Amino acid sequence: MLFLVAALLLLGVAMGTVAHAPLPVTLVMATVIGLWLLVFTVRERRTRHR
Repeated sequence: MLFLVAALLLLGVAMGTVAHAPLPVTLVMATVIGLWLLVFTVRERRTRHR
């Protein structure tokens, strides 16, 4: 439950930051986060299949 509260708090902070950032900065950061999540997913799947 505490993890959920912390995640929602961080999401609120991130969304507040995105609302004030220029669109190109937001798109670059969204791409970076998406790539990081993709790499994380691939690494987790490789680890679980071994």
